Amino acid sequence: MQGLPQIMTTSLDDILESFDFLDDWEDRYKYLIDLGKELPGLPEDEKSETNKVRGCVSQVWLVTETNQNASGKPVLNFRGDSDALIVQGLVAIVLALYSGKTADEILETDVDALFTRLGLKEHLTPQRSNGLKSMVGRIRTDAERALAAA
Repeated sequence: MQGLPQIMTTSLDDILESFDFLDDWEDRYKYLIDLGKELPGLPEDEKSETNKVRGCVSQVWLVTETNQNASGKPVLNFRGDSDALIVQGLVAIVLALYSGKTADEILETDVDALFTRLGLKEHLTPQRSNGLKSMVGRIRTDAERALAAA
């Protein structure tokens, strides 16, 4: 595929609203899978060891692009993919939470509060929870590096 990479169009507010609307966890898992299907995949050349997130049982790749806003602060945008549908849905949530934010905003974001609100902490297997922590850790590290380079 040529041209600019596609980005996910579902906002964090839309995700929160949908999770609030869905009472049953089976429906929430289906929604998570739908989010994963909506996530534009990465081209094969970006599914590299460099972009691979360590600590995930499923394969997860994360691409970070850093730009500067008008104030000169680093703004990070993320694209990601996974080989497992539920994990791909988790990637979609993480991207909706962090992509397009400044490095400072990323480091200040209370991800635990979001995961608690969504009920993810008590409904994910320990392996998926660890993978989620690994994705967030990678994003926070990228934000720290962007700040150091600014």
